Amino acid sequence: MSAMFTLDTHVDIRWPNPPDPRLEGPMRVDFPKMERGGLRGAVFIAYVPQGRRDAAGHAEAAARAEAMLRHIRSRADGLARRFCATAAELEAAVEAGALAVLSAVENGYAMGGDLGAVARWRALGACYLTLTHDGHNDLSDSARPKASLGDQAMEHGGLSALGRDAVGALNRAGMMVDVSHVSKAGMMQAAELSRSPVVATHTACRALRDHPRNIDDEQLDALRRVGGLVQVTAVSAFLRDPPPAGRAAVAEAGVEDMADHVDHAVRRIGVEHVGLSSDFDGGGGVRGWENAAETGGLTAALRARGYGPREVGLLWSGNFLRVMRAAEATAG
Repeated sequence: MSAMFTLDTHVDIRWPNPPDPRLEGPMRVDFPKMERGGLRGAVFIAYVPQGRRDAAGHAEAAARAEAMLRHIRSRADGLARRFCATAAELEAAVEAGALAVLSAVENGYAMGGDLGAVARWRALGACYLTLTHDGHNDLSDSARPKASLGDQAMEHGGLSALGRDAVGALNRAGMMVDVSHVSKAGMMQAAELSRSPVVATHTACRALRDHPRNIDDEQLDALRRVGGLVQVTAVSAFLRDPPPAGRAAVAEAGVEDMADHVDHAVRRIGVEHVGLSSDFDGGGGVRGWENAAETGGLTAALRARGYGPREVGLLWSGNFLRVMRAAEATAG
């Protein structure tokens, strides 16, 4: 496989009524933009917002997640765009010159108390589950509790018993465990519990920007220790401190700010444990990488920092593929 295979591992879609990705449209990612920018693959996300934790709320979330997974799979035509559920399928798509379409679920709230959901999601092609979103769920505490849902600062002390069982279910299904959005305690527990390396698919470094969604150096060290992966994402609020009062609400970040976070993580834990993602259409987009058509802007910024072809290849896809293979190897 080409060392420069560019894979964006966290891209949201509009739901309901998603636009046709074959046409140039209002979203930051569609197939024409991917082709124009040289973005060869994307993990599209079945995102479920945190809601009430009762039977009706869980049922609605489960139905939404599975409908979104089916829709994402339908985006692939098997020719110019191939759906990929495994690392081998992904590599085959790349070799064939096709765009790679992958899927994942964001927010274990969609599981409710049904561990069997993991196997169903995997059967639909999902390659990872983000354990929480904003707001605690039945699996774990969130890095950002939601007062509107009655959350206290901490509920489970990290993972719940169900959350620990969910990590085991993900391992058995061959799905990756995504610890983005998870509280520090929950993230550290998942890292140690999982039989395959965990990944934070969309975050940044707390040492550079003290934001509750970012991970600190102790968490970075834990990822290295278990063979995991941190993926720096293109969300301005995660990359730079806000400006002084009286100016714009959020500092305008750019690809150089992303590169700063990549540099910090690489110095701390090594390039083999660092990756990239956009969170496009879920809040992502920075100067130089505003949409999929500008993918080359981030690559250029990294090359200017001295990252060679091998390192850039690892950052864009090689490290994610390693973790994907490791997850698949735990299945059964």
